[in-house]
Amino acid sequence: MATGFIGLGAVGGKLAGNLLRNNERLMVFDLDQDKVDAFVDIGAERGQSAGHIMRDCEVVITSLPSPAASEAVLTEMLPHMAGGKIWIEMSTTDADLIISQAKRVAQVGALTIEAPVSGGCHRAATGNISVFAGCDRAAFERALPLLTILGRKVLHTGDVGTASKLKVMTNYLATANLLTLCEALTTMKAAGLDLATTYEAIRISSGNSFVHETESQLILSGARDVDFSMNLVLKDIGLFQSLADAHDVPLELSPQIIAMMRDGQARYGERAQSDRMIERLEEAAGVSVLADGFALELVDDEPPARGAEVIAVR
Repeated sequence: MATGFIGLGAVGGKLAGNLLRNNERLMVFDLDQDKVDAFVDIGAERGQSAGHIMRDCEVVITSLPSPAASEAVLTEMLPHMAGGKIWIEMSTTDADLIISQAKRVAQVGALTIEAPVSGGCHRAATGNISVFAGCDRAAFERALPLLTILGRKVLHTGDVGTASKLKVMTNYLATANLLTLCEALTTMKAAGLDLATTYEAIRISSGNSFVHETESQLILSGARDVDFSMNLVLKDIGLFQSLADAHDVPLELSPQIIAMMRDGQARYGERAQSDRMIERLEEAAGVSVLADGFALELVDDEPPARGAEVIAVR
């Protein structure tokens, strides 16, 4: 039986491609028929709707742009769910929403696994991305063979809801890191330092990070297209702020980060690439934060390999 995949966007399309490359029978659906056509051309089956895919597949994976889109798709799939079927929700969504959705799915005897991914679109394309899986242990073990095709490192985070909370936390941290790197690179340029040397100084120091080794390259090359737009960033860091608010955590940096991202969005457009945040500082400081020799596009040079479960230290 085919695995269903709904949502062939920047991340979903790459994840679905991993299933095809690993010889999984795949049925796909997206509102953009050109994306569906491209998958059919390389061997996928065409799904007519979200409900059709759920009716005909034992496992259905969704990768959608917002909690609202997730809810709309689930509403269409729910009448076709039955005992033993599995819904794997790989979108970055709201923890309270996925918990509520999982309860509705359980009422018809089906299983929900929330499985957001982290590590960048370029790693999603090779299956070297990380997967957070929130569900009961029995469901996790049933889905693990598929999850280890989709990601290199698969972490069982606990019950449904835990993975979504951890995912928005990681995106909050990545956004904070991006903004501090923008400030660091602009300050070094204004102070007369060579930016290639600056990049290496950060890379070999305690200031290094995954965000630096990826997004700083796109900033310095001028490409500034990390395949992650400001509207998605604001969705994720807004969810993190809401989580903190719900638990009475008086965050100080988070509101400022949200305000900065909103300003960037107002300047450059709702769907402007997030690494264009550097341009706010270039304009203010009257400098150009560019250097020769840096990547115009992120490429994952780690060879694809079957993933495995990551065991948390207890």
